[in-house]
Amino acid sequence: MYYIALIIFIITYSGIIFTRLPWVNVDRPSAAYFGAVAMILTGVLSFEEAIAAIDFNTIALLLGMMIVIATLELDGFFAFIAQKTISFSRTPLQLLWIITFTTGIASAFLVNDAVVLMFTPIIISICRSAQLDPKPYLIAEILASNVGSAMTITGNPQNMLIGIYSGIPYLYFLLHLLPISIIGMIIIVVCIKRMYSHTFEIQHVLHYSQNEYEYNLSSMIFSVPIFILITLFFLLHHVLDISIPLIALTGSSLILLLGKIKPSKIIKEIDWVLLLFFASLFIVVKGAEKAGILSLFLKFSHFNNSLHSITLLHAVSLVFSQIVSNVPFVILLGPTLKYSNSNIIWLALASSSTLAGNATIIGAMANLIVLESAAKSGIKISFMEFLKPGIIVTVLTLMLSIAVLYFYSVANSL
Repeated sequence: MYYIALIIFIITYSGIIFTRLPWVNVDRPSAAYFGAVAMILTGVLSFEEAIAAIDFNTIALLLGMMIVIATLELDGFFAFIAQKTISFSRTPLQLLWIITFTTGIASAFLVNDAVVLMFTPIIISICRSAQLDPKPYLIAEILASNVGSAMTITGNPQNMLIGIYSGIPYLYFLLHLLPISIIGMIIIVVCIKRMYSHTFEIQHVLHYSQNEYEYNLSSMIFSVPIFILITLFFLLHHVLDISIPLIALTGSSLILLLGKIKPSKIIKEIDWVLLLFFASLFIVVKGAEKAGILSLFLKFSHFNNSLHSITLLHAVSLVFSQIVSNVPFVILLGPTLKYSNSNIIWLALASSSTLAGNATIIGAMANLIVLESAAKSGIKISFMEFLKPGIIVTVLTLMLSIAVLYFYSVANSL
C-alpha cells in the first residue's frame, strides 16, 4: 500500500507542479482529482475514509465567502471602492500609496484574487487617463494584494485552511499579523518608488476622465451591510461561540435572499473547480498520511517558537510555495503542524506562505490574474521585470515577519 500511495502522491504533485505533462491533458485541479479517485480505487482509502478526509469546515468557509464576494462583484462594489478611493490621489506618488493600501486592506477582507480581478481594469483605465505608465502601479497592486491578504483568515484560501486547522480566533490572527501587512505595504511603496523613480520624479497634478462604472445600488443597500455584519461576527466569533464557517454560510444565505441579483447568476460565478481542488487534495494527503508517506514531514511537528524554527519555516515556505503553490503546500504541511501546538508556528505558516507568493509571477494566483488582465489591455510585464521588485519585497517582508513573530514568541515566554 505504501508504494501505491507513494506513486499516486508523486503523480498528483507532479501534475500540480508542472501543470502540463507529456501526452496527458492535466492541470492542477484535474491532477488532484485523479489522485483522490486513485487513492480510493487502489484501496489506499475506503470511500467512507475519503469522504471523512475532506475538511468540510474549510469547504463551507470557502463556499460562503465565494457567494458573498460574487454578489459584491456583480453589484459593482469593487469598482465603486476602487474608483472612489483612487480618485482622491492628486500626484503619481499619492496614487501609488492609495492603490497599495486600498488593494492591501481590501484583500484582507474580500479575498485577494477577487480584489485584483476587479481592481486591475480600473487601475489601467485611471493610469491611461492620467497619462501614467501603469506597470509600477500594477506590480504594486499584485504585491499589496498578497501582503494585505496575509493579515486575516479570510484574506486568501491558504489562510482559511490555517484558520480552520489551528482554531486561532479571527481577531487574534488579525492583530498579530496586522503589523507585518501594514509595514509590508510601506516597503512596497518605497521599493516601487525607487525602482520606477522616473514615474514619480514629476509630481504633476493628475486629472482623471470621468469613467462611468456600473453600480447596482439597490442591491448594494443589502449586500454591503450584510458583508459588514459578516466581518463583525468574524471578529467576535470567539466571544459569541459561533464558528467562522457557519458565519460565512449564514451571511451568504442572507445575501442570496435579500440582494437584488438573481441567485442563479451568483451561483454561476462560484469557483466550483477550486472547491473540487481542495476536496481532492484533502483526500490525496489523507491517503499519503495513512500510508505513512507524511512521516517524511514529521520533523515539522517538532517546530517550536524558537528563532530557528520560525526562520526555517519561512525558508521552506519560500521554496515550496514556488514549486507546488501555497495551497497544496499548506494542505500537505497542515497534518504535521497540528502536533506543534503553537499559534506562533501557525501564524508563521500563514505569513510566510502568503508573502512568498510575491517572489515570482507564478508564486500566487493573484499575480497571474493581474498579468493576464493587463496583457489583454496590451500591457506586458515580463518575468524578470516582476522578479526584481518581487524578490526584494519578498525577502524584506519575510525578514520582517520572522522578526515580528519571534518578538511575539519572546513576549509570550516572559
